[in-house]
Amino acid sequence: MTDSPALDVLLHATAAPPTRLEPREDEAELVALLDDLAPGRSVRANMIATLDGAATGPDRVTGSINGPADLRVFTALRALADVVLVGAGTVRQERYRELDLPPAVAATRRAHGRGDRPALAVVTRSGDVPGALLDAERPPLVVTCATSPRVGELRDRLGDGLVVAGRSAVDLRGALAALAERGLTAVLTEGGPTLLGELVSLGLVDELFLTWSPTVVGGPAPRVLDGAPWVRDPLPARLVQLLHADGVLLGRWDLRTASQDARSQLGSAT
Repeated sequence: MTDSPALDVLLHATAAPPTRLEPREDEAELVALLDDLAPGRSVRANMIATLDGAATGPDRVTGSINGPADLRVFTALRALADVVLVGAGTVRQERYRELDLPPAVAATRRAHGRGDRPALAVVTRSGDVPGALLDAERPPLVVTCATSPRVGELRDRLGDGLVVAGRSAVDLRGALAALAERGLTAVLTEGGPTLLGELVSLGLVDELFLTWSPTVVGGPAPRVLDGAPWVRDPLPARLVQLLHADGVLLGRWDLRTASQDARSQLGSAT
């Protein structure tokens, strides 16, 4: 990753960090900057948007609007997560595979007390998860509901890798509790916009990492939060970090005030 751009630290609200993060193979400096949440359950979200608010490019995927600067934060956040939680539609659209980190970043992850890689958990009501992913050497956890038309098939294929939360729809609070029971307490969601909208509307997101791509795409693209109902009141957010590289802005927003009540419903950390 040494060909990636350096990141200028424009703002960091809780410490005195370096003013510039040069790219490193192990990304140890960037990972350390982001590894400051208190122990216990946490949900972080990582998303990207264009200047006109689109969460994807015209090709309906994020690859056409992201770049090397975004990839640095993307990789560092995965290095700190126990599990990456993704909606099945995004898994299909973005062609997710098994989650692997570059060897040097995996070493940094181990230095922070974690295994070689995060688990992948796919959220789906329909049970439509790509067969190639289910048949992988390390298949994902699949989070679904009791009435999913494929719950029996998924149970046969995945065994304990199936998480059933909710009856007619996926109960995201229950899903997070079930993941925590497996020791997966540091959750990173990469969307898509529908899943993130549901998590935010339930007050379950502690931090939002949002990259602004210096592009404009127009069109009927989804927003970062899509398909969710209006929140009762606008959720307050506090800017914790702001990074910059080559016109790309990478913001880190604290939503924990909004999510305190929801977190208390999940119970104490395990």
